[in-house]
Amino acid sequence: MSMETMEWLNRFCLIGMTDKRGEAWHYRASEQGDEPNHYPGFIPVEDVQRRLFNWTVEERPLFLYVNGEYKQINDRKAETRSDDPMTVLGIFKDGYVGHDYSEWLLRIVAEILGQDLGISSAGLLRKGGLAWVECSIPETIETPEGVTFRTNLLAGTSFDGSLSTTYKRTNSNTVCDNTMAVSLGSEGEELKIRHTRYSGLRIGDAREALSLVLESAEQFKADVKHLCRVPVSTREFSFLLDAIVPVPETSGRGATLAMTKRDVLQKLYLHDSRVAPWTGTAYGVLQMDNTYRHHYMNVRGTDGGRAERNAENALMGKTGEADMAILDALAKVKGGELVEAA
Repeated sequence: MSMETMEWLNRFCLIGMTDKRGEAWHYRASEQGDEPNHYPGFIPVEDVQRRLFNWTVEERPLFLYVNGEYKQINDRKAETRSDDPMTVLGIFKDGYVGHDYSEWLLRIVAEILGQDLGISSAGLLRKGGLAWVECSIPETIETPEGVTFRTNLLAGTSFDGSLSTTYKRTNSNTVCDNTMAVSLGSEGEELKIRHTRYSGLRIGDAREALSLVLESAEQFKADVKHLCRVPVSTREFSFLLDAIVPVPETSGRGATLAMTKRDVLQKLYLHDSRVAPWTGTAYGVLQMDNTYRHHYMNVRGTDGGRAERNAENALMGKTGEADMAILDALAKVKGGELVEAA
């Protein structure tokens, strides 16, 4: 369930490159506060530090109230915000060592990337327990098939135990601001570092593990080209809907929900400007499913839940897994592989 509100998203999720990507779906002028969270170009590093990472995480002992007195728990500690000690981000064993946001998401990322990329988004979720910084290439790339995208390095870490420090490559579709796996044949190269007292990062190892962000643009262009050449007939699309959204034989809430989802997917596939240019191809199916997951799938919780879920899914690899799942389902309908033949 989401912890975020529209006010939080408009103050603690910074969106860059809006001249090229447009406003975020959650943009509300009335919630911007003293300064907007949207930037026409890259977000200055200084702004990320000042607006998001201007506090530190402090370790505090834990106590239990037993028989009328407080007794300290020796093997547990709480991670709290320095600017709000009553906000407990997580409770851990002594061996846990958090990774400071300024150090691991700004300084180290700058060393990995040098001056080639700029910050395109950054944010805090879960009351500050989860943070990310996304860096992108300056230019928007357009394929011959009409797909426009940016290639990114996504860095994230947490103080609530939900995420190891993670560096991974992604692509963002600029038409709908969706995130896709760096390569449709894999979840994308990534590097994960656990929160322990022995954790460390050698910059050379990080560069080697991630390779060059620009390389992923060529791979993604090749994937798009291939999937746009894989035809999907009306009959095959109907079979695909039956496979991914089966309608229960008995009437009831389950049948109603299934029919509603099928209707949304069909409208996206046939008529939505973010998908329809590629209707009749495997890429169109992928774009339909990805757009549905980013913008239409139900989210329980507050009105900020969609942004939280999308960010977490990208960081934790669920976006790439879901992209491959829809292509696998289409491959079964067509009776062959879609990605390995690329």
